[in-house]
Amino acid sequence: MDGTVSLIGSGPGDPELLTVKATRLLEEADVVLHDKLPGPEILERIPAEKREDVGKRAGGERTPQSAINERLVELAREGKRVARLKGGDPFVFGRGGEEAEYLAAHGVPFEVVPAVTSAIAAPAVAGIPVTHRDHASSVSFVTGHEDPTKAESAVDWAALAATGGTIVVLMGVGRLPDYTAALDEAGMDPSTPVALIERGTWADQRVATGTLETIVAVRDETGIEPPAVTVIGEVAATRDTVQELLTNERTEVNGDE
Repeated sequence: MDGTVSLIGSGPGDPELLTVKATRLLEEADVVLHDKLPGPEILERIPAEKREDVGKRAGGERTPQSAINERLVELAREGKRVARLKGGDPFVFGRGGEEAEYLAAHGVPFEVVPAVTSAIAAPAVAGIPVTHRDHASSVSFVTGHEDPTKAESAVDWAALAATGGTIVVLMGVGRLPDYTAALDEAGMDPSTPVALIERGTWADQRVATGTLETIVAVRDETGIEPPAVTVIGEVAATRDTVQELLTNERTEVNGDE
């Protein structure tokens, strides 16, 4: 009898933000195929003999997506209860949609376990609401790491610059100079506030703030690295208002201090 696959979002990394259902399925799973992005505290709670690291990092070691797809089917056909643990939400720039399609094409039963996406959670814990009655009535989520085989970017930065809302970029620290330049060329005000949140909700979270004009220099000065979320828009300035009284159970080193 075939097993099942659960496509599970781990949330932004804080284990207390893992959903009840995700926690139960991870405990019940025979094997857990995980990415690099689930928080270390989450991974440490999973017995080592159950874990298979199939993570990918830009410019580093990679497990081909095709190999991950095939492994999910292989394990399910062995009758295993498989947990596919992904960072954030499995269907927000996490290739969970591709894995769901592959499983469906091969007749493997699966379920999707949504999670809190880091696109919202990382700014929130840094004191930045992605929408605000006074500053932003819309928010756009953008990947900063598109399919490298594309002939050109599918992101219309000029259109995003014209919306007047918040832009949240995931996996985009490395390409920060490219899209800030594109937004500047499209007419976005150079003084637009920008925040970088590294490892949002993790114990070693860091935040750096600047403007569209200065944020690349801020990134270089503070050494902000992936995984990090970029927030572009007036809402990023909200952090300055709430930071003093914002309490989070983590040690935070602010790149803007």
